[in-house]
Parts: sequence; structure tokens; C-alpha cells
Amino acid sequence: MGTLYLVRHGQASFGADDYDQLSPLGRQQAVRLGEYLRQRFAREGVQIDTVLMGSLRRHRQTWEGLAEGAQWQHTPEVWPGLNEYDSHALIETIHPEPLAKPDTPEMYRHHFRLLRDALKAWMDGHTQPRDMPSYAQFVQGITDALDHVRQNCTGNALIVSSGGPISTAVGQVLGAPAETTIELNLRIRNTALTEFVFTPKRHMLLTYNTLPHLDSAEHRDWVTFA
Repeated sequence: MGTLYLVRHGQASFGADDYDQLSPLGRQQAVRLGEYLRQRFAREGVQIDTVLMGSLRRHRQTWEGLAEGAQWQHTPEVWPGLNEYDSHALIETIHPEPLAKPDTPEMYRHHFRLLRDALKAWMDGHTQPRDMPSYAQFVQGITDALDHVRQNCTGNALIVSSGGPISTAVGQVLGAPAETTIELNLRIRNTALTEFVFTPKRHMLLTYNTLPHLDSAEHRDWVTFA
């Protein structure tokens, strides 16, 4: 029996022209998580044998911060099936007009209301966003990574990915309806830690969306969602 640690990327650049890069705070979050895991794993005698990550820039940058803080030398396996959906392409399927940059609380709420509706339509097969897989293909990419860990990892593993794939993985493990993953997804925090216990036969949820590395007063302002 091993443990699979799933890490959502650090704060990215929401509202910028290029979302797919960590903000300065996002990198700090990743390094801090690495420092926490180094101390915790040393105390518990835990070693990471396998590292998988998506192919997005924010995944690689998060891994680099993690590795720096944890003093790890692993070479991650890159799995494009762990990449996030394209939120812009999704929203365009139900709101083709250009959206203003979300720079007020109401604009943020409007953006995520549209995203929730667009995710539901995609999951139900009513829309097919441009340059994106079907929802069934998206799920398959994530379950392939989980199956790889179960079948090939004899110790502990770590995955660096995004909110959509991680919430989908949780939904698959729990046998939850697809719509449940939308609510899980929209509440997952940056560099949140999710843990599965796994055997060659199955994964079992242990924790979801925790921030043990940011639970002090010193880091209270480091908690972000996008």
C-alpha cells in the first residue's frame, strides 16, 4: 500500500494575457509546500518514488518550486492527460462574445458562473469546445495516470496538476456524479494537497484540498484560489 500525493499548481496569472505561469506568490506557495513536505516526510520516514505532472508551464514551475523546497532531485514523468481544460474555450461555447477582464468582485463571480454552466454543458455532451477533448477523453487521461500509479508504483507517488484533473480524480475514486466535480473544482486552492492511499486494485481518498503548509498566521495571506 502506498500514498499518492496530488498537488494543485501555485497561484497562476488569472486575468492576464497568459494565465499559464506562476505569479511570484505562486512560486512562494510551491517552495513553502516543498519545505513542509521535506520536514513531514523526514519525520514520517516517507520517500517519493514516482513523480508525474502535466505538461503545462504552471505545472513545471510548481514542480520546480516544490523540488527546491523539498530538496528533491526527481525527474518527473510528463503526462498531458493531467492538463487542465481550457476555461476560455469552454466559456466561448455558451458566451461567444468577448469578456472583459475580471477586475472586480462582480466580474469574477460572473466569470465563474459562466464557467460552471459551460462545464456542465461539456460534461453532458451538449458542447464541444475548440481544440479540447471530449469530457470522456478528459476523464480517461486522468484515470490513465491513476492506473499507471496503481500498476507501476511500489512506493509513494506525487502528481502535480490542476484543479480540474484533481477534482475529477477525486470524483472518480468516490464514484461521484460528474457535476459534483464542478463544485470540488471551483473550491480547490492553490498548492492544495490531496492524498489517496492506493493498492494495485484501487485508490482510496484520504484527504482533499488541505493547506497544512499555510496554516500559520505568517502565511494566512498566501491562501489563493486562482
